[in-house]
Parts: sequence; structure tokens; C-alpha cells
Amino acid sequence: MLSEKKLKYFRKLLNERLDELLAEANKTVSGMTSEKENLPDPSDRASLESDRNFTLRIRDRERKLIGKIKEALERIDNKTYGICEVCGEEISEARLKARPVTTLCIECKKKQEMEEKAKGL
Repeated sequence: MLSEKKLKYFRKLLNERLDELLAEANKTVSGMTSEKENLPDPSDRASLESDRNFTLRIRDRERKLIGKIKEALERIDNKTYGICEVCGEEISEARLKARPVTTLCIECKKKQEMEEKAKGL
């Protein structure tokens, strides 16, 4: 079980990442709503649209990560953070540092990936 000091460390880490992601999302929204470009060149318009689509795909991935961060913070609150949801064993601190939102220990994650690979996912 993680100590209170470690839980505070991970809470701070997760909250900092959450703040960064929300700030980026706000910048994207304000940037896209303030830009009133009327580009006469079709190539310039296409390039702008391509850039916007790419940015929106990134923000969608970040939106999913925000949800995972909020779930991890809830697990800290209810004292289940750092416990594998499959086998119930502790997730290593090194794994939590590498992927603070993880819900699986390395062994269960490997098993999950092998099963997905076998199914062709």
C-alpha cells in the first residue's frame, strides 16, 4: 500500500497534468473561436483545416486522458489507487510514475496486450 507521502506526490502529479491539459484545451477553444480567417487561396484553407483537424484529434485524446486522471484522483480519495483492478496486487511505484493513470499491474497489462494481439485488435 502506498504511503500518505506517496499518495500526496501522485495527487500533485495528477493535478498538475490535469491543469496543463485543461489550459491547452482552453487555448485551443479560444484560438479556434477567435480566428476569423477568410483565406482566398484553396491551398491555404486546406492547410488550415488539416492543422485544425490534427489539433482536434490531439485534444480528443487529451479529453480521454483528463477522464482517466479524474478517475485516478478518485481512486486516491477512496484508497484504491495503486491496486491492480484485475488481480488486486499492488502496482509498482515505477509503473505508477511512468503511467500515473494506470489501473493494471505490469503482469496484467502484458496479459491484456497478448490477448488483444491474439484477437487481432
